[in-house]
Amino acid sequence: MVTSTDARPASVATDPAHGGRWTSLRLAGREWLWHRADPARDAVRPGDPFVDAGGLEECIPTVRGNPDHGHAWSRAWQAATGDHAVVDCAQFVLRRRVQVVGESVVAEYRLTAQPGFRFVWAAHALLDLGVGSYVELPAGLPVRLYPEAAQLLSHWPTGARFVEGRWPAPFGLPLAEFGPDDGTAVGASVLDADTVIVVDGNHRLRMALHADPDLPRSIALWRNLGGFPAEAPYRSIGVEPMLGRVFDLADAAAEDAVTVPASGAVEWQLRLTGDAG
Repeated sequence: MVTSTDARPASVATDPAHGGRWTSLRLAGREWLWHRADPARDAVRPGDPFVDAGGLEECIPTVRGNPDHGHAWSRAWQAATGDHAVVDCAQFVLRRRVQVVGESVVAEYRLTAQPGFRFVWAAHALLDLGVGSYVELPAGLPVRLYPEAAQLLSHWPTGARFVEGRWPAPFGLPLAEFGPDDGTAVGASVLDADTVIVVDGNHRLRMALHADPDLPRSIALWRNLGGFPAEAPYRSIGVEPMLGRVFDLADAAAEDAVTVPASGAVEWQLRLTGDAG
C-alpha cells in the first residue's frame, strides 16, 4: 500500500511496505523523482543486494558496503502515532514523519540506538533531470571521489578508497553539470555542505539538511551517465543530502560518521522546496 500526502503546489508519496521508499515528490508543478521499473524491488528481503527502482531510498547505517545501501530500504515500515512511520533494524530504530508544509516537503527523523552506535544516513534521491541540468554548491568545498572515477583521472593511488579534491572540479573533473550520456559513472561526496540547489531549465529544487551543527554532513552525488552497471548501463542522477562524510561506514574515521550520544537518540530534518522561474 502506498501512502500519500497531497496538497498544491507540493505533494509527496511514500511506500512503507517497500522500505519507506519515496515514490513521488511534486514541487512547483513538476515531479522530481526518477523511476526505473524493476519487479525485483517488490520482493526484496533484508540482506538482499540493492535493487535500484529510483525514487528516494533511506540509506542507513551505510550507503555502500555491508549491508548494501543499509538496512532500512529492504524492510517494511510500520505506522506509528500520528503520521509517523517506524522501521526496526535490530541495532537501531528509525522514526520518520514526512509532510507538506506550505510549498515545501519536510521529513523529520529520529534514530534511537545504544550510545556509541555509529552510522551514516543518505536521502538517496534519484532525480528526473534533463541534459544540461546542474547543481549549485559553494566553490572550494572538499570533495571525495570514489574508485569508479579512477578511469577519468591521470592517477589513482594504489588501494585508495577515495581521493580528495575541491568543488566544483576536483582533479580537473567537472562535477556540477549533468551532460549527455558518455559511458561514465562517478560517485562523490561534497564535504561539510548541508544545502544544495538543483537547477533543471527554469525549475529549481532546494534540498536542505538541518541537524545539530556538531554532526558531520555532506552532499553526495551519483553522476551515472550510462556508465553503470557494466552489463546493462542506464542513466541515473543522484543528489543526496547525508549525515556523514563517506559512502561506506567501514571507511569512516571518527569525524566521518555520526555516533549516538548518551541520550540514545539523534534527530534531524530534511526540507525540500521547489520553484519555477
